[in-house]
Amino acid sequence: MAQAKIQAKMNEAFNAKFSRTLSMADRSGQLLESLDQLEMRVEALREAASALELERESIMEVIQAIQTGQEMRNICPGEREELELTADRLMGRTLAVEVSVSTVRNPQQEEALNKATSIIDEVVQKLLDNMESGRQRLLALHAACLTEAPAVPIDQRFQAVVIGCALDDQKKIKRRLETLLRNVGNAEKNIKLMDHQKLEKANGCQ
Repeated sequence: MAQAKIQAKMNEAFNAKFSRTLSMADRSGQLLESLDQLEMRVEALREAASALELERESIMEVIQAIQTGQEMRNICPGEREELELTADRLMGRTLAVEVSVSTVRNPQQEEALNKATSIIDEVVQKLLDNMESGRQRLLALHAACLTEAPAVPIDQRFQAVVIGCALDDQKKIKRRLETLLRNVGNAEKNIKLMDHQKLEKANGCQ
């Protein structure tokens, strides 16, 4: 009889332990499911913030193009002043929107990003001296960021540097180069338009 009671107690203890183990497993599974859902929400948040970053950059680029475009110069001073004030106000409101998505980098990726940034900055500084040469250099840097075969020569040294960057940084580097190329293209158009207008005035005076 005593032996039976002892065995019954042992069975109860075993069943209780087994039940607790299952309960802990269930709780662990629920927590894991919650974390999986949170991970998806975090990624969606980062994507939304990145999209806002792109939209902010796009708006600023359009405002700058309007401010420096030839169309603005062709307007009479009174109307131009009003348009410039509006553009300045919009730029100020855009700058007041701060969106930032930080990228986690290891030391090697940090070093690669600094090198890539330095190379681009060096090209930008030389643009004023020789815009056409600078544009060709930017095209070579941009080609190094493309996955498909580009139609222009690739800067292989820059490509090796970009490959060492974090994926998010690679996208931002490519985007910066595309913005610079658009700005250079707009500047060249404005210069040609101004030169054409000078020729027309000179011919009209003859």
